[in-house]
Amino acid sequence: MRLFRRGEAASTLDLLVAGLGNPGREHEHDRHNVGWMVVDELARRHDGTWRSKFSGRLAETRIGESRIALLKPETYMNESGRPIVAAARYFKVEPEALLVVHDDVDLELARLQARAGGGLAGHNGLRSISQALGTQEFLRLRIGVGRPERGDPRPVADYVLSPFGADEDADALVALAADAVELLLNDGLAVTQQRFN
Repeated sequence: MRLFRRGEAASTLDLLVAGLGNPGREHEHDRHNVGWMVVDELARRHDGTWRSKFSGRLAETRIGESRIALLKPETYMNESGRPIVAAARYFKVEPEALLVVHDDVDLELARLQARAGGGLAGHNGLRSISQALGTQEFLRLRIGVGRPERGDPRPVADYVLSPFGADEDADALVALAADAVELLLNDGLAVTQQRFN
């Protein structure tokens, strides 16, 4: 799928996929790190090899005919924009060929929503990216992690910084989100929205 017209200065990539998360083993399985989990799954499926670049981890690979780069910023969430913009500049990627995969407390657990542009919904990672890019018009894959259930005294910030529960099947959620990225790449945003939103 050609996301934008190729030209002399055009990118060699079809899509830059940035998964949001926080560094450190203590955050590895947090709901807030579901974006990292999805790009890890895509790298696993498509033989991507991680290396250090852009204050993060980068893997370049192919999905079908499309060339993609996967990025896990290793700054904290509220600094995600810096490595993502560095990668976008390096690959000459326009915002419409940048897909940010992130957790969303406003979607119930396991719901997905693909969209182009939109608000920031109080998400520090999205805020950082939009400030660094100078636009909110990039692609997003929102992954529902829900909110604390009635009777759960944790504030939302503590909830997203805690691991998925044993009954929440994070592996199935991550696999579904990776399927959505592949569909977006192969068939475009409208088809992905019809199937997953």
